[in-house]
Amino acid sequence: MSEPSGAEQRPGTSHSEVSGSSRDVVQARNVSGGIHFHEAGGGRGDRPAAHPTPRQLPADVSRFVNRTAELDQLDAVLTGEDGDRLVVSVCVIAGTAGAGKTSLALRWAHQVKDRFPDGQLYVNLRGYDPGEPVDAQEALHRFLTALGVPSPSVPHDPDAAAALYRSLLADRRALVFLDNAAAVSQVRPLLPGSAGCLVIVTSRNRLSGLAVRDGARRLTLGTLPEPEAVALLRAVTTGYRPEDDADKLAELARLCARLPLALRIAAERATSNPHLRLDDLIDQLRDESALWDALSTGEEESEAVRTVFAWSYRALPPRAARLFRLLGLHPGPEFGLHAAASLAGLSPTVARQLLDSLVGAHLLEQTAPDRYQFHDLLRAYATEQARQEEPQAERDAALRRVLEWYLHTADAAQSHLSPAEDHLPLAPPVEGVTPLTFSDYDAAADWAERDHGNVLRAARAAAEHDVLAWQLAAVLWNAQPPSAPLTEWLEVGRAGLEAAGRLGDRSAEALLLTDLGMACTRVNRLAESLESHREALRIWRDLGDRTGEAHSLNLIGLTCLRRRRLDEAARHFEEAIAAFEELDAAHWLATARSNLAGTHFRAGRLSEAAVAIEQALTGHRALDNRRGEGNLLRLLSDVRREEGRTEEALSSATEALEIALSLRDHRLEGFWLLALGDAQRAGGQLSEALTSYQRSATLHRRLGDRSREALAWSGAGETYRLLQRPEDAAHFHRRAAAAHRELDDAWHEALALDGLATALGDDDPQAARRHRADALRLVAAFDDPRAAAFRERLEALPTERD
Repeated sequence: MSEPSGAEQRPGTSHSEVSGSSRDVVQARNVSGGIHFHEAGGGRGDRPAAHPTPRQLPADVSRFVNRTAELDQLDAVLTGEDGDRLVVSVCVIAGTAGAGKTSLALRWAHQVKDRFPDGQLYVNLRGYDPGEPVDAQEALHRFLTALGVPSPSVPHDPDAAAALYRSLLADRRALVFLDNAAAVSQVRPLLPGSAGCLVIVTSRNRLSGLAVRDGARRLTLGTLPEPEAVALLRAVTTGYRPEDDADKLAELARLCARLPLALRIAAERATSNPHLRLDDLIDQLRDESALWDALSTGEEESEAVRTVFAWSYRALPPRAARLFRLLGLHPGPEFGLHAAASLAGLSPTVARQLLDSLVGAHLLEQTAPDRYQFHDLLRAYATEQARQEEPQAERDAALRRVLEWYLHTADAAQSHLSPAEDHLPLAPPVEGVTPLTFSDYDAAADWAERDHGNVLRAARAAAEHDVLAWQLAAVLWNAQPPSAPLTEWLEVGRAGLEAAGRLGDRSAEALLLTDLGMACTRVNRLAESLESHREALRIWRDLGDRTGEAHSLNLIGLTCLRRRRLDEAARHFEEAIAAFEELDAAHWLATARSNLAGTHFRAGRLSEAAVAIEQALTGHRALDNRRGEGNLLRLLSDVRREEGRTEEALSSATEALEIALSLRDHRLEGFWLLALGDAQRAGGQLSEALTSYQRSATLHRRLGDRSREALAWSGAGETYRLLQRPEDAAHFHRRAAAAHRELDDAWHEALALDGLATALGDDDPQAARRHRADALRLVAAFDDPRAAAFRERLEALPTERD
């Protein structure tokens, strides 16, 4: 509940879109020019050290037949003796639902993949799924990680992510497959800038904008001609049943409206009943068709697909049919075995057997061991069947079971991901729910990363269950994967706060206000953060909750520290320390003392800071609190650096960073990289310092922390000045000053302006004097020892007033 304090910030700037975390750092030996943090999408610096070749194409379609004319049209995109040149770089395969767009695209992609030696990227954009589609930012995140960019290093800004993606593909020949796109806005950010890359898009829409603006070639896919439809039926059934009469197969094909999706499901049904006459199968389907005719909307293809779905669904054993329709209630289209089991109130063993039968009937797709997903049409159909066949009480019970499964599984993950945080006093899960447990930190982090989207959807799906809504929001805060953008949680957190308000649960309100305050701090919304923490403090005091009060005091102190209101911060930390001592809360006592140490350092009181650090460090090590220990090592590095003990500073910062890496905590990694960069710069390791600042800037951009991103720019600016590259130094100082100005951070803006003035030096003395005058004006309100020394130094230098 209480974050570690911020580091003292230095003048200087840098900007980075370079991918990677610090464990990927490649140390340069000598800097002789060319090392630079580029703008988004700019040049070699954006490329990770390794160049993985992604192979993401799903498996080729088995027993694919026909579509020869369409394959020939697609082949015409490639010219040259070896097909090594592209006529167009974007192909759109459009057509009605179930027409076989993905199958055709997959078959062709597998045929031509060797002509794209730099790999294949694939994403299902789920443009027609009943739930939320995959937006371009999420798709970019997947592609960039496949191209070697560690997950936390993917830029949070969509434009920056798209620019980095284009940069990474600039010199490559790659195949990009964008499946089930609903709108041009999903596609355009995923188009490479390189003429050597080919993009295949499938969609039910024409996506005319891609043809007009991007020169896309469109192939419109209709239903199969009757001979080809019969050939598909034969290809799937041959070897599994006696050869069927061609006329009977033609009748079956007509009942399926000659749509490949419907034909394959029908053929699988025939294959699974080899001793049943085709006449009987046709009669069953004709009866089903008559039922749907009575409900027809007049869209022949759509009704044919629904007919075949219904025909196949009604042939399922009752338990498999029930699981199929209940899965339509799951918050997302992709899910794991244990979530499915709890949804249906089954044991995992029984659920796996039923899921296997659904996969065998082509009503569900298995994507990995114990992981499954729906085709969007089938998910919509399953949801419809649940609403028609399951009583409201049964639907509510199933949804509650799966929501509770995510709640209790996230609570189990919290034990490893945020072990110091108190668990919510949750009621035992309802009957039929068996949450996961985790053996260690990595297992919990793996689950959190894999199912983060489902937990978010579960929290949103709990809108009508106020208790679950606020509990899911609160537990998710402590069980988020390290790479999760905070903006996703903020929406859920606010909804949870509203739910707690409707319940009149003031303790829940205070808890969520506390979480919202911390989230706002991390994305530099400091005024909102302070308001949330102060409101939480009022509630805790009204409730007589001394523990909650102590946490709020500590967090208000942290927010004041970020705003450099040092006396106010120290006062709140001292109150928190007294409360935690009274409560005998050793962990949080050490944390508050750590924060007070950071306040002393910010003020320039190094001796007081060193004493407080040692005291807090002893407490954290006694508790084996690695996060707290790492943060104090980071702070100790800063103190030792300012004392001139450079080797000790470097050792402490390196040890802190190793702790962040072991925890897979990208927020701490990015933060503590600043201290490492400072120590490296102080020790003359300038190329290594640039790498550390670069990684820090990338991580903070991904996490949405603009303040700390700008601090990394500052460090790089100072480093470039030492490298006698004043233009680069001025560039980064200027960007840092602008960012801090937007964030209303006068202190760090002043530091950046001072660095800018130094970088400009004799080249533009008038501008240098102006920037120093601005810096002097900005620091006038600060009266701590460090600010006084800074002000005295500025006053001794020429300004525009001189």
